[in-house]
Amino acid sequence: MSTEQNKQVVHRLYDEVLNGKNLEPLDELAVSDYEEHDPLPGQGTGLVGLKDRFRMLTTAIDQQFFLEDVIAEGDRVVVRWSNKATHVGEFLGIPATGRSYSINGIDIYRLQDAKLAEHWHVVDSLSMLQQIGVIPGPEGN
Repeated sequence: MSTEQNKQVVHRLYDEVLNGKNLEPLDELAVSDYEEHDPLPGQGTGLVGLKDRFRMLTTAIDQQFFLEDVIAEGDRVVVRWSNKATHVGEFLGIPATGRSYSINGIDIYRLQDAKLAEHWHVVDSLSMLQQIGVIPGPEGN
């Protein structure tokens, strides 16, 4: 598949699933044996696990992703994103705080036949936890 087709798949993931809070497109966007390299606690494996992950994210966090960069080469697509979000439901055992936050992250996807097959990421979780008040922020902030 072309790098442009792979980028379109990843764009759909953010637009339809994360921003649109619709898990249905995952059936056509990901392979059944999808591999998550940084699963959330309690997340299953494969496509079912991917749905678990996005269900947790979309029900506990009201968020909007902004794709800053989308770069593709071969079977890989890298996304540098920012988001603005509000913690509206229990997430990883943390009760809803109602507080908003903004963070940045980088996702790397490997695609197979124009479907998501693997995922790695780096997310500013420390900043998120500080902004929602779960852990103290730097002094003076």
